[in-house]
Amino acid sequence: METIEGIDVAPTLQGQTTTTFAAQEFQTTLVGMMGHDLRQSLHIIQGTYALLRSRQESDSQQAWLDRGERAVVKLTEQLNCLVDAFYLAESAHSLEISPVGLGPLFWRLCHENEDDAIQRGVDLRALSTSACVLSNRVLLGCIVRNFLTNAIKYTDAGGRILIGCRRKANEIRIDVYDTGIGIAEKQLPRIFDSFTRLTPQGSNGLGIGLSIVRRALEVLGHRIEIRSILGEGSRFSIYVPANKGKAS
Repeated sequence: METIEGIDVAPTLQGQTTTTFAAQEFQTTLVGMMGHDLRQSLHIIQGTYALLRSRQESDSQQAWLDRGERAVVKLTEQLNCLVDAFYLAESAHSLEISPVGLGPLFWRLCHENEDDAIQRGVDLRALSTSACVLSNRVLLGCIVRNFLTNAIKYTDAGGRILIGCRRKANEIRIDVYDTGIGIAEKQLPRIFDSFTRLTPQGSNGLGIGLSIVRRALEVLGHRIEIRSILGEGSRFSIYVPANKGKAS
């Protein structure tokens, strides 16, 4: 046990470590709560714009509404990237792996993105499942949410998006299917690069969401698989270790 001038420093260091972990946990919880509240506020603003659009009477009003809606979409994407990047930085130091129930996760993500899908005229559904995997609850949610928001963004009105999973030996494959614009084969190697967008007109955001996904997958050790046909749609899949028990 190390001492300095006869004073035992071990309890002090232990106390500082405990305090640091508690502060980090509080910070992570606070950012999560703020992110959730800000997303809810942005959804309300989006709904208000949709209501105003139904009552607009001139081209100039239409132009201002379009500008405002684009700003809200950009803020939403930037907020998601900021919160995801924060969680990723925190988890890289102390990654907690635990059982995660996919049924509740799918339901929550569909509920969070339901308004966006309705405004786009897209049918969003999740298959019911009792499957449970071993992963980090927050990072896994970040990954699937990024796949889902991209699917909504790049699927035209009348299209469909489906979230589901299936057992593959000792793993569970989580799938996000869409009938969107698809991805050209030559673009696939680049979609996880920072500041890359599938189409120039597809987003006003930063184009860093999938680069965060790539880093999260590296931290978790999960595999990814992408199948896409240009003009027909895509399937984004990740392979996660199956858990035999129930999620806590």
